[in-house]
Amino acid sequence: MTAPGARRAIALSCGEPAGIGPELAEAAWQVLGASVPFFWIGDPAHLPGTVPHVVLTDPEEAVGLSASALPVLPLDMPGARMPGTPVASHAAGVVEAITRGVSLVTEGRAAALCTLPIHKKALADGCGFAYPGHTEYLAHLAGADEVVMMLASDRLRVVPATIHIPLSEVPAALTPTLLEKRLRITHRALQEQFGIAAPRIAVAGLNPHAGEGGRMGHEDETVIAPVLDRLRAEGMELRGPLPADTMFHDRARTGYDAAVCMYHDQALIPIKTLDFDEGVNVTLGLPFVRTSPDHGTAFDIAGKGLACPSSTIAALRLAARLTS
Repeated sequence: MTAPGARRAIALSCGEPAGIGPELAEAAWQVLGASVPFFWIGDPAHLPGTVPHVVLTDPEEAVGLSASALPVLPLDMPGARMPGTPVASHAAGVVEAITRGVSLVTEGRAAALCTLPIHKKALADGCGFAYPGHTEYLAHLAGADEVVMMLASDRLRVVPATIHIPLSEVPAALTPTLLEKRLRITHRALQEQFGIAAPRIAVAGLNPHAGEGGRMGHEDETVIAPVLDRLRAEGMELRGPLPADTMFHDRARTGYDAAVCMYHDQALIPIKTLDFDEGVNVTLGLPFVRTSPDHGTAFDIAGKGLACPSSTIAALRLAARLTS
């Protein structure tokens, strides 16, 4: 285990080899070098080879080696990388890279975990991966009862209360218990990870104009408002429920540290409009820091040298900041 006070590198899991992950790892190292030490967990043969890499025998070597080459913790996978086309035999290795990254962080041998994009269907087809995605698998590995997805950039932090469900199912899924859990986890993470002693959280309404007194829906008054009142009585600084269409302009964003929204697109459209290339996915509620670029595997451009590393670089920088 790394000595107390010693600098530790960030573990970067390889993601889907057929996607842009290997290219992103090299491009991120080219920009960050030793300023944000990280090591890539994956098969060295899958790297494009545009930058030098060094194979580690121990992840704790990464900090000292990151100035001259991309540190790689090798994880052999059968078969070559085929950009744009997932290979079934790689699936188990992709999952093992995540598992190994979690182990290294929980053992104190890595500072945080940053995950490159996976392809859920490729994992399900290749090794029977049964989790909806990274977040649920990480929660399983960590033994976390409840986790929350935050999308963060220098200009905005958003948390969707409900995530990957049809819009028609949102009102039924948005229960007082769910919303309270999301708010508590967000509030605690803003304090403990982001260092904000008294977080200010803006909470969006579900309906247009936050229901306009019941004329456009009753959930804002009957579900959201009572939860906010109860948590305000405990001392949380919460604004809302607010009309979502006026929450995200420049002046409005100065009044809060994070926004909790009621469904996926209500949260993700504003941050992707403001910071499409530098938004970062942060999983709140885990016993360690996990970040990820806010995009997918991009099979259509894999292997063509077109991948933009901005979100990966932002994810690594944020992981370093949250663990410094």
